[in-house]
Amino acid sequence: MRDLNLDPFFRTSIGFDRLFDLVNQSLRVETDDHYPPCNILRTGDNAYRILLAVAGFKPEQITVTVNQNVLIVAGEADKKADDGQYLYRGIAGRSFERRFNLAEYVEVKSASLDKGMLEIELQRELPDAMKPRRIEIKSGNAVGGDNVRTIEHSKAA
Repeated sequence: MRDLNLDPFFRTSIGFDRLFDLVNQSLRVETDDHYPPCNILRTGDNAYRILLAVAGFKPEQITVTVNQNVLIVAGEADKKADDGQYLYRGIAGRSFERRFNLAEYVEVKSASLDKGMLEIELQRELPDAMKPRRIEIKSGNAVGGDNVRTIEHSKAA
């Protein structure tokens, strides 16, 4: 089912390139490594929050960057020597990189690290030109309103 052919849509659609690129990208095989675990919340009509469990990482070990509508969260683990030999290692302390595709006009507002949870606040802000606007309907025969001029003429003799 991963062999979805989008060629017919490309031939008949104009301006939807980014949408089809996202569909193609989502159909690609990704690794099953979902470390660190995360939650994505909708906190308002146009507000979102990403929570990542990054226990054991300091703020200077984590970078949050946005590049062409992709949010990249990366963490660099400490490379210090272990004090002993692990019998069982259930707490992952490895480096990571998580990517999140952002819709157009979604901006990262802030990022904070508290008690092992990295919180990233996102806001979708449409430009004024993209927001719905109400068009006033004028009554009468003239569409132009005050700009309508009447040309007077005299009868031919």
